[in-house]
Amino acid sequence: MARGTWELHLLLLLGLGLRSQGALPPPCESQIYCYGELLHQVQMAKLYPDDKQFVDMSLSTAPDQVLQRFSELAEAHNHSIPRQQLQEFVQQHFRAVGQELQPWTPGDWKESPQLLQKIADARLRVWAGQLNQIWKKLGKQIKPEVLSQPERFSLIYSKNPFIVPGGRFVEFYYCYGHIPNGGRVYYLQRSQPPLLTLMMDRYVAHTNDITFLRENIETLALELNFWTVNRTISVYLGGKSYNLNRYHVPYGGPRPESYSKDADLADTLPEEDRDVLWAELKAGAESGWDFSSRWLVGGPNPNSLSSIRTSKLIPVDLNAFLCQAEELMSNFYSRLGNDAQAERYRSLRTQRMAALNALLWDEQKGAWFDYDMENGKNLEFYPSNLTPLWAGCFSDPSFVDKALKYLEDSKILTYQHGIPASLRNTGQQWDFPNAWAPLQDLVIRGLAKSSSPRTQEVAFQLAQNWIQTNFDVYSQKSAMYEKYDISNGGQPGGGGEYEVQEGFGWTNGMALMLLDRYGDRLTSGTQLTLQVPHCLVVALPLQLLLSFLPW
Repeated sequence: MARGTWELHLLLLLGLGLRSQGALPPPCESQIYCYGELLHQVQMAKLYPDDKQFVDMSLSTAPDQVLQRFSELAEAHNHSIPRQQLQEFVQQHFRAVGQELQPWTPGDWKESPQLLQKIADARLRVWAGQLNQIWKKLGKQIKPEVLSQPERFSLIYSKNPFIVPGGRFVEFYYCYGHIPNGGRVYYLQRSQPPLLTLMMDRYVAHTNDITFLRENIETLALELNFWTVNRTISVYLGGKSYNLNRYHVPYGGPRPESYSKDADLADTLPEEDRDVLWAELKAGAESGWDFSSRWLVGGPNPNSLSSIRTSKLIPVDLNAFLCQAEELMSNFYSRLGNDAQAERYRSLRTQRMAALNALLWDEQKGAWFDYDMENGKNLEFYPSNLTPLWAGCFSDPSFVDKALKYLEDSKILTYQHGIPASLRNTGQQWDFPNAWAPLQDLVIRGLAKSSSPRTQEVAFQLAQNWIQTNFDVYSQKSAMYEKYDISNGGQPGGGGEYEVQEGFGWTNGMALMLLDRYGDRLTSGTQLTLQVPHCLVVALPLQLLLSFLPW
């Protein structure tokens, strides 16, 4: 870019002092982590393979000093700082990612959890033990310096330790009036899918800690209120009005953690359309499906991310999560003796169920579908189409078996290594050929609710397929991944904005949950010509190793 146009471009892109009337605000007020010339120059220089690396670095001095020194450097180079000097500036004023965190082992972590005893297959039992060890690697606690000098960090302080997902994701997911997209200041205007109420339900079921529920019930109400106030949309159909929810993040500028990609993508659009693009990208990130053909369908180029239109769709999974949360809140308030609030949430759930049936359910197909506010139902396959089964938000028990027929008709059961995120290969990570642990969960536990032995058996076979894929890849790579490519026998996944990440919280949790539920039946695929994976040999007792030999 010519130097003469640099400052004008920057002002148009970021609105530094000349933000046009009606332009969307930045995701936070930090001129280092959320908007500003420093962020723009560093990210557009692409000093790191992943833009998230820079915005996760902490400052070595006060932000005002860093900004002042950057301003001097920019002036000296007519606002076009050479890459080498920019690199030196970052090295001088920022610290490496993760230095504000220290290791933590959960207090209730056990070397040999009870679920191991439920696993009949010896190799799966050893593998489950190794997955259990990974929790210690993912456990983190924030150092006190983040509390005393919060302005030097993008990480938001929490006194409580936590489990991180792994890889590039070294932050927590915590309550801030809603659940931010991550525990960083640049994530604060985006939520996560609303699952906090379900987490409380699982905790109370395990501990029966009603005191904790009573102390925190209003925090749960805050999260649901966030969705009511900020993410509700009305749809008129058949003379009736229905209120449902959508993902919607009306904040401008590129996502700080993917800054250069968003800025490059916006260069393909007219200036006046760029804030809308960036807001839709943030909404896609809020959904957790960043990114997928789910949000591109109906756009001018459904294979290009520039066509993203997340906020124009009413998602099945989001509304099923909220339906489930409303039922749980009603149950919580009943247990706490607040009948008025219990009835309020019961009524909200009834209204949402009616809307789900009227707008999203398709009787002919036997599934629910995202509702495009401009084009009607999006009839493409996504595992999220069956989320109401998982969430228990359906009134007719026959819906479960209808969903099985839908999977058969869509040829989904022919995939032997996992359920794909979609049947469209767009190059986005939440599309074919990738498969993700939470999407397997939606379908497996949804089908398992059926009273039909056949449908329950399909749920088990899907669990077997997924465990086999996870185990086989672990046997080859000694690692668990956030996603898997199921197109060629099961491999670490790909596509999207960054390299596939190891760790990995939800993959490990899903595997252990399936082993806990089906451990007496699941197998590692052992055959007489079995080759014991090297990564497992060191952990296997000699007696077990001998039992694997083809005598």
